[in-house]
Amino acid sequence: MKKIRILIADDHAIIREGLRQLLNVQADMEVVGEAEDGCRALEMAKSNRPDVIVLDIGMPGLSGLDVISLIRETVPSARMVVLSMHAKESYVHQALASGAIGYVLKASPSTDIIEAIRAAYRGEYFLSSKIRADVIGSYVRSREKTPAPKGYELLTEREQQVFRLVVEGNSTARIADILCVSAKTVEKHRTSIMNKLGIHDRLELLKYAIKIGVADPDLWEG
Repeated sequence: MKKIRILIADDHAIIREGLRQLLNVQADMEVVGEAEDGCRALEMAKSNRPDVIVLDIGMPGLSGLDVISLIRETVPSARMVVLSMHAKESYVHQALASGAIGYVLKASPSTDIIEAIRAAYRGEYFLSSKIRADVIGSYVRSREKTPAPKGYELLTEREQQVFRLVVEGNSTARIADILCVSAKTVEKHRTSIMNKLGIHDRLELLKYAIKIGVADPDLWEG
């Protein structure tokens, strides 16, 4: 039997250990790596090429949302399942929009994460049993609508990545390193973002990010 190769990314060692023990005893699963922060998760995803990545949203260095988006670009074959303490519908929507295919609450039964991984491997969406079942439906319907772009939606996918990284407090050099581009390219994206949004101050950018639900004080505090 071909086993599902899994990468675990969470900044809490006890969570990683518990998941590793739970998943490795499944006949069809194998944990091939663990990462304690977002940057390490991205590196290991590129080197290990896992089938499924289980990750938290609020990790240090690089948020889970950005990890999802970047992995989708660099390792498109990997399926991603979020394991989070946050049950807000806005968080679920952000994770799905970034590219996750599953969302499981840490307070859920252990069977949820096992089912989520198997569903993700099959290319199917999965939500924790404690999250309302209509969330995916509303997300899919919202994706099918094509309203006139405004605000954040005016930004390209790369600009949205830079936007989130700036809001998280990363320097231009750090963003360039994460995205594997030059600092000049990052500055070009920042200028474009500010011009499109009509915002020219980082604090105002953060307020705007919180207002539209891209950033949330609880989320970024982990």
